[in-house]
Amino acid sequence: MDKKLERLNNTRVNAIIEKYAALCEPAKITVIDDSEEDAALLRSRALEGGEEHLLAMKGHTYHFDGIQDQARDKAHTKLLLSKPINFGFETATLDRQTGLDEIEKLLKGIMKGKEMFVRFCCLGPVNSPFSILALQLTDSAYVAHSEDLLYRRGYEAFRTAKNPDDFFVFIHSAGELENGVTKNVDQRRVYVDLEANRVFSINNQYAGNSVGLKKLAFRLAIAKAHKEGWLAEHMFLMGVHGKNNRITYFSGAYPSACGKTSTAMIPGQSIVGDDIIYAREFDGELRAVNVERGIFGIIENVNAIDDPEIFNVLTHEGECIFSNVLISDDGVPYWTGSEVDPPKAGGKHYTGHWTPDMKDVPVSHKNARYTISLESLANRDPVLHDPKGVRLDAMVYGGRDSDTSVPVLEAKSWAHGVLLGACVESETTAATIGQEGVRKHNPYANLDFMTLPLSKYVADHLELEKRLKTTPKVFVTNYFLKDANGKFLNHKLDKKVWMLWAEARVHGEVDAIETPVGFIPKYEDLVPLFQSALNKSYSREDYDAQFTVRIEAYRAKWQRMANIFAKYDMPDKFEDELKAQIERLK
Repeated sequence: MDKKLERLNNTRVNAIIEKYAALCEPAKITVIDDSEEDAALLRSRALEGGEEHLLAMKGHTYHFDGIQDQARDKAHTKLLLSKPINFGFETATLDRQTGLDEIEKLLKGIMKGKEMFVRFCCLGPVNSPFSILALQLTDSAYVAHSEDLLYRRGYEAFRTAKNPDDFFVFIHSAGELENGVTKNVDQRRVYVDLEANRVFSINNQYAGNSVGLKKLAFRLAIAKAHKEGWLAEHMFLMGVHGKNNRITYFSGAYPSACGKTSTAMIPGQSIVGDDIIYAREFDGELRAVNVERGIFGIIENVNAIDDPEIFNVLTHEGECIFSNVLISDDGVPYWTGSEVDPPKAGGKHYTGHWTPDMKDVPVSHKNARYTISLESLANRDPVLHDPKGVRLDAMVYGGRDSDTSVPVLEAKSWAHGVLLGACVESETTAATIGQEGVRKHNPYANLDFMTLPLSKYVADHLELEKRLKTTPKVFVTNYFLKDANGKFLNHKLDKKVWMLWAEARVHGEVDAIETPVGFIPKYEDLVPLFQSALNKSYSREDYDAQFTVRIEAYRAKWQRMANIFAKYDMPDKFEDELKAQIERLK
């Protein structure tokens, strides 16, 4: 037996490795511990195997996924269920035994001639009441390397675990490779086995499918949180800096392209995490942690003006993996929206060789990514690894809405906030396939990852209030309001003011105007915030245009919501809040 496994002394881990080694038939098994030597081994293996390549900048590498393997594969991502569940929304499921039989056949010999890496990670801070241990088996050094940047190392946590049998399991194989990318994409499968807390992901390399500890583990965590009485949320976690060096912690859920990362990275504030949190009640307080220790972020439009902290990391020495961007002949990455012109000679591209005259092919894929550790960011909050997490004083929900929602408002109560979170909408953009401006309902910005009926998810949020001495304040933001001519009414930097106003509301430092849809700022409170935060004046005309409550548009929105939730068996308290909201608008 491997000495590292012998030292671990975990019979369940050994049994899982033995089972899948016999099934997948790797040529070699390499167990990874928490040492820097093993982390360096993963980086070298990724380079030796051609999954990653060196760039000119020290510590930077790049990776290409196959042309058909550059996004989450929703069609082949399924929940394995022994009994059907009425989720109330459309989600892909499969009979559990049918799925397990199929995946075992596809796994047979899938790692022949390859090296199986055994990784131990921890979701959430190590040695914390939030911690969930995770075992990853993969034949991709790129995946294992990515996880080293994105998650806390967990070998020692496994070794000292009080309950050594309680962990998530992830089985991944990139499958047969051709020119360094997955060949058999028709056999790509991502199966989430909720009953056994494990995920199978095969014949893919794109990290959203292959790095099981991210959104796939999130699906498992949502189900686990429901059973155990805590929350797993698709939220950033950040410190908003108020008066006298005060830091107030906010979480926030936004659908894609609605400002989630840019909010978490507002200049002058501090980031704890950009994607997923666990939140638990302790002594009547709601506390939260970032599940991850890194960022797997969309690189399109990251530039020195709008994203100075991230751009600085991407253009200086330090560990970073670029995926599906343009690589010049001298080893420099370029991407769409960087405000840096690509070389006239072009370079290596996920499609082959790219040149500027290929007008219909963007410099980088729309889903091109960067993978970095949060430690590399200058604005990282020092509480990142605190095992106790942070006290969560506010939650914020955002959407993309051109004609209805004001830029920021505060919910009237916790239950009203739960309603507002359940009614998040986002308009499709020109970059989305299909018609522009179509509103998509995305409750809690989490519909893609929900593994229990929405009614139960909502009930968990409502029930939480009973265990808390003080509930977090709930806010809703909208950065995309337009005037009659289609011009944005907000500047992209204005979000800093909205968050600072919300922070002041948490501490009772500013008053607000009560409207039928919630509390909105007073003009006289926003003027000094615009001056101190952005060094600019704020006109009464701008305020009136932005914070006029458009009653008919709001009535239309809430009628849409009433029609949607009529199909669900929602908790009585939720139904009461929905009715009350509609009545106030009347």
